[in-house]
Parts: sequence; structure tokens; C-alpha cells
Amino acid sequence: MFREGEVSELVGVLKAAGENTRLRLLALLADGDHSVKDLTEILDQSQPRVSRHLKLLADAGLIQRHAEGAWAYYGLAPHGHGAELARWLVARIDHNSLERQRDRDRQAAALAAQQALATAYFAKVADSWDLLKTLHVPEEAVEAALLETLNNRVVDLLVDLGTGTGRMLELLAPAYKRAIGVDSSREMLAVARSRLAAAGLNQAQVRLGDIAALDSAIGLADVVVIHQVLHYFDDPGRMLGQARRLLRSGGEILIVDFAPHALEFLRTEHAHRRLGLSREQMTGWADAAGLQVQSVREFPSKTKDGGLTVCLWRLSDRAKTE
Repeated sequence: MFREGEVSELVGVLKAAGENTRLRLLALLADGDHSVKDLTEILDQSQPRVSRHLKLLADAGLIQRHAEGAWAYYGLAPHGHGAELARWLVARIDHNSLERQRDRDRQAAALAAQQALATAYFAKVADSWDLLKTLHVPEEAVEAALLETLNNRVVDLLVDLGTGTGRMLELLAPAYKRAIGVDSSREMLAVARSRLAAAGLNQAQVRLGDIAALDSAIGLADVVVIHQVLHYFDDPGRMLGQARRLLRSGGEILIVDFAPHALEFLRTEHAHRRLGLSREQMTGWADAAGLQVQSVREFPSKTKDGGLTVCLWRLSDRAKTE
């Protein structure tokens, strides 16, 4: 039997979930994190109405909210009774219904629009990409730390997701026998191929591909590198889950990305979707993907104008450590 307080809490959670729009929101968030803006477009409802529904779901512990600058992202709660109920409800939604299919079509359209904006941005900046990455970022120290993390090993296969101009393939060449870089920008890959050819790195290849829907034919990697990529995705956790599928047993994932910051111009002018990634978020995403954070190092900017801090995360297969 439930105690009086527990019954009251359970009734509140059920009331929060028991409404059509809120059930639709739970189904959408089960697919990954979304911003309020995305959800208003998908549901074709006003921002105040969607925000009100989201608040009720969050207060009931069914979903969680992450504020990032002027935006906020929502996802299903990872733990607790509310999280369990949310997943139980989503599993029982009719995913073949007309309404659910319409939501999924709009969801796909929203993601495609975001990808198109990012692709256009990368095409515009391809030639100056490496210079842009050095602005306010201690790139030299980060690159030295990446090499140090690999500890003079030589692995059979290294996969670089979002390889861009191929800088990581060039930097980490002493650490692999074979490497594959994947990117969705043809312009970036043209620069990467030229760069690798000039360096004589015949053991490294680059491929055009969607890093949010990876081709398993790439093979199982000993090391997966995700360098300054996750902040371009609304749902970095989903991207991390994709990367996990490519990881050989005993392998590891090295992630370089920004710590949380408030530089909104990176979102409006440089196609960033997330304003940095926190330790708490990375731990949650890793756990959901069957990974464990082994270490994290921070590299603060040396500028005095509130520059960016870069983090290097090392993730491993959680099953190996248990």
C-alpha cells in the first residue's frame, strides 16, 4: 500500500501525464532532446501553451529541463518514478496513429532544416575552418592532451566523427594503423582529402556520411574521436549512442567540446545548437549509451574577456569496468 504522501504524489504525476498534448510531448522527447522552439513547430501550438505543458511535465518529474543561454532543452527524465512512468506510457502510445505520424514527420522536417543550416554554414567556412577553431580556444594544449591520452599506443582503427578538414586524422596519425573520417560536408571533405594527400597519409580515408545515422560498414573502432562536434546537435546523447555502436569491446571515445558558456553569438552566427556541455550532462548521456566517463580535463581560455573553456572527456565501455 502507498502512504498518504506517496498516493498524492502519484496522482499528481498521473494528472500531469494524462493529457493528449503532454503525451505527444513525451513521445517526441523519447526520441531525443528538443528545444521549446522545435516543439512549438512540431506540435503547431503557441510557445506559451507548449511551455506550460512542459512545466507541468517537469514539475511531475517526467521530463528534465536544461537552460542554455536564451534557450532551454527538454528530455525525458533519466531516473526516478516519473522517468519509469514516462517510458511506460511512451511504450504504449500507438506510433502508427495519424497524429503520431504527423508529429514524427514534422520532427524529421525540423531536424532536416537544422542540418541544412549547419551544412550551409560549413560550406561557407570550410577554407577558414581551422583558423576559426583557434579563436579563444587553447587548441595547442588540447591537441597535446589528446596525444598524451593515447599514450604512445598504435591502434588498428581510429574513427573521427565530424572530421571536418581532417585535422584530427593528421594530428593522431602516429596512433593508428588505419583511420576513417566521416563528415556530411562535401566542402570540408575536399579540404580534408587535399590535406591528407599533402601529408602522405595513405592510411587515412574520409567518407561522406551522416554522423547522426552511422553506417555500421565503417567497422568497429578501437578509438572514436568526436572533436568539437556535439555542440552542433540538439541531442548530443543520441549522437553519442551512435558512436557507441562503432566501438570495439574495450575501446574508448575521446570527446573535445566546450564547457557551458553564455556566448549566444555562437548559436546565431556559427550554427551552434548547444552552448557547451556540462559534466552532469556528459555523465548522463554516457550512462544511457552504456559508457562511463573515465576522466575529464579542462582547458580554460587564456584571454581576459570571458573566453571559452574546452573539455577533453575520455569514455570507455561501462561493461568493461564493472
